This record gives sequence, structure tokens and C-alpha cells, in this order.
Amino acid sequence: MKTVKSTFSVSFFLKRNAQKTNGNMPVIARITINGDVAQFSTKLEIAPNQWSVQTGKAVGRSTEAIQINNVLDGIRAKIQSHYHSLLAGGRGVTSEILKNSFLGIDDSYETILTIFDKHNADLKKLVGVDKSDSTYKKYLLARQRVAEFMKFRYHVADMQLRNMNLMFVTDYEVFLKTECRLSHNVAAKMIQYLKKMVTFAHNTGIIQHQPFTGYVISVKKVDKGYLTEQELKVIIGKQFDSLRLEHVKDIFLFACYTGLSYIDIANLQDSNIRQSFDGNMWLIGKRGKTGISYNVPLFNIPRMIIDKYKDKQSEGKILPVISNQKLNSYLKEIADVCGIATNLTFHIARHTFATTVTLGNGVSIEAVSGMLGHSDIKTTQIYARITNEKIRKDTQCLGAKFSEVENLFTQVNY
Repeated sequence: MKTVKSTFSVSFFLKRNAQKTNGNMPVIARITINGDVAQFSTKLEIAPNQWSVQTGKAVGRSTEAIQINNVLDGIRAKIQSHYHSLLAGGRGVTSEILKNSFLGIDDSYETILTIFDKHNADLKKLVGVDKSDSTYKKYLLARQRVAEFMKFRYHVADMQLRNMNLMFVTDYEVFLKTECRLSHNVAAKMIQYLKKMVTFAHNTGIIQHQPFTGYVISVKKVDKGYLTEQELKVIIGKQFDSLRLEHVKDIFLFACYTGLSYIDIANLQDSNIRQSFDGNMWLIGKRGKTGISYNVPLFNIPRMIIDKYKDKQSEGKILPVISNQKLNSYLKEIADVCGIATNLTFHIARHTFATTVTLGNGVSIEAVSGMLGHSDIKTTQIYARITNEKIRKDTQCLGAKFSEVENLFTQVNY
């Protein structure tokens, strides 16, 4: 990405449409940064015939001219000092910000990144309480993306929230999709994080306008896929010589038959295995991502996987979980070996549990929602599909109930 050098200058001119009765004109200071201009009065005045338009200074060696030029030199030096101080502090510098800094106005202004930093600092304290580390990292990435955009588009390290407008938002969307090459939905998520910061600032009175007015964040429905019962059988029946692939296969199948996410399986301990109301063993705990409780019956396949690794793990863990990144990499190997065309990722297991393992076998979507630890059944509907096999089974049962009316119809018509 090509870096564009920031342009910065301080100049002075006469305000010729404000000539005073004594013939003098006010001297105005102009700050220009990347073509953006801010102006203010120097509180000085001078006769126009004693002013050089070319140099932006008083002409001659009179005491008055020397005094005016010394004041102007001092103003320029102080503005330059404020400019470099703002840059050193990591703040984005616009002409308006620099002018206010020099004049001592609005020194406590809020910027886009400072509001992000405050939010993220609070979020970090909640990690392990009711927020997950992955959520915290997503907001850190969202801050990084916004910072990258401001450098790319405006050539500044930060901007005041009050200078943010609808054009900023639409340009940010283009940046995410082109320069960062993010998919539509991932870009929408980044924009949602930014909107949360801006909405907080608006609701708390930090800014008086809402830059997102007129902008709609749309999310496209994406079918992330799931494994069919036959594909599950292929993986179950496949034996691997590689110990790492065998481990990954077991962890993946465990997720397929419990619906637990990566982080919840990684945190799984003996204390999560409990006898429930029906006298059977269940997996009971709280989701690391949301803190919402999950309750899942411990079916035979995940129970056998637990037994397979019993007393072989450290730190109280019960399964040999590696990083999510490595899991997804090895799952692609497993998919290739098993001849599975689906883009196999660890999250596919959660979709498979909802669709093939539970809903496809007659479990109600309300029950599936509880096992997945969802607070809203609409979220479950994203995971669970009504498959053709499910339709076939249900309509077969329905067809059997029509026998009596079918006999009656035959008697009347044939």
C-alpha cells in the first residue's frame, strides 16, 4: 500500500472584507493539513500597504512591523509544536483539531480510537466473567481495521468522532471489501463493531449527530453446510495411521454428537459431566462465548471418546484439544482422505449436530436450541436445516395416518 506524505503548513493573510475605520485589516492565521483548512484570528491588525501578500508578513523595519512579525513567528512555532505533540501522542491531526489544540479549546475531545480503547479496556476485564477472549480479540481487530482505514483514506492516525459522517462509513465499507478483501458478511460485522462505538458516543452525548443515519448494515444468508448421516459414517469408519489426525477426528466427532463449540470443548473438565434429572450422564456447563447454560445428553459416541482419553490429559482437561487453526487445517486433510466435498471446518460439527444428529432424528428445534445454549431460537434456525431426509421421514409418518380417509375415498370414487 503506497504511503502518501502528509502536507502541513501555517500561513497568514489579511481579512480584506473586515477593514476597520482606521484603515487596518485583521491578520488571520490559516492552518492547512492535506488540503483541509482551519482559520482563526491572530488578534493583530495592520494597514494593507504595510503587508506583503507574497510572504504573509509585515513589510519594512519599523518597530510595529518587527513586533507583528515576531508575534506571527511565535504563533507559527507554537502551532508546529502542537502539531508534532499530537502526532507523537498517536492522535490523528486535522486542521480543526490542531487549531483547537493551539487555542486551548476542547482539549478533552473524543476520537474514534479512544472510544474503542475505552470499550476494549472494559471488555478485557469481563473476559472470563461473561465475555470470551475471542470476543475481545474481535474488537481489537475491529479497532485495527478502523485505524488502517483512517491512515489509508485520510492519512491520519485518528479522528474526532464529531468529524465522522456518512461518507466515512460508506468509504470504510469499500475499504474493507477492496483493500482488506473481506467478504460481505465479515465486512458487515466490522462495521457493526464501529456502529456500536458511535451509538454509545451518541447516546452519552459525546457527539450530537449519528453518522450511521441512512446507512443499512445488511447481512447475506450463507449456508455454511453440515455433514449428512452417510458422511458422518465415512469419517467414523475411517482409521488413520497419523496420531494427530486420529485425535482431530475424535474431537470433531465429539462436537458432532454434542454440539459444543471449540472453546467449550477445550475448557471441558470432569466437573462438566453430571448425572441429570433422567438418571443419565449429561454435559452441563456455560458457554465460554456468551455465558449461557448448555445441557447436552452424553450419547455413546462422545462417552466412548472421553473414555479413550481418560487420565491422559493435563490441567484437568479430558480431551486432547489443539489450536482451532490447526484443527481446521487437519480437518481439510480428513475431508480429502474421506472424499468429502464440504469445506470441513470445526464449526461444521455444530451445524451437523443441529441438523443431522438432532433435528433430522425428530428432536424439536426448541430442545436443540437449549442444547446449543442459544438465548434466541432464531439463532438455532441458522444452524438447523430441514433436510430432504427429514421431510421424507415426517411425510411417511403423516401418510400412514391417512389410511382411514383414503379407504373412504376409494369406496366413494372407485
